[in-house]
Amino acid sequence: MTAYVIADIKVKDDKWVPAYAASVHDLVHKHGGKYLARSGNVKTLEGKPLDTSLIAIMAFPSAKAAEAFTNDPQYAPFVAERQKGSDSRFQLIDDTDLAGTIPYLPKA
Repeated sequence: MTAYVIADIKVKDDKWVPAYAASVHDLVHKHGGKYLARSGNVKTLEGKPLDTSLIAIMAFPSAKAAEAFTNDPQYAPFVAERQKGSDSRFQLIDDTDLAGTIPYLPKA
């Protein structure tokens, strides 16, 4: 079942960004994932805007693969630098429909 990681990041010190941007996508791919978006063009369409500098959305073949990416020892130094230079929230969701009314999504 496809799993998605949504990274919501507020950059406070951008020293970590170049190395992270150049290298982490290889680690995502290593675990079968791919970026669907990685952008600083964040526009709130409804509700109170989040204090966000960028959002990344990644798709993985499973939650296990997504968690393997986030727990990969090769990723750890990038995580440490990102956490020092930002406020970050990573969320994992699957591709199910909670209400079960969308026919092309599995029912949750």
